[in-house]
Amino acid sequence: MFAPLVVLVRELMGKAKFNQLRGKAIGIHAQTITNFCNRFGIESKQRQNLIRLAKDNGKKLGLLA
Repeated sequence: MFAPLVVLVRELMGKAKFNQLRGKAIGIHAQTITNFCNRFGIESKQRQNLIRLAKDNGKKLGLLA
């Protein structure tokens, strides 16, 4: 779904800069999930599952193209 847009942005930014930005975004997203889990007392195993789910969803949507 988003793969063509991701590929276009990567071409415009350059692969190295794009990967750096994507890494930061993934880190922020994982930290947001961690903060959510800490706030609601969700154990670390479930937190890891949520992060894996987010990664799988990103692949399905084409965000990790």
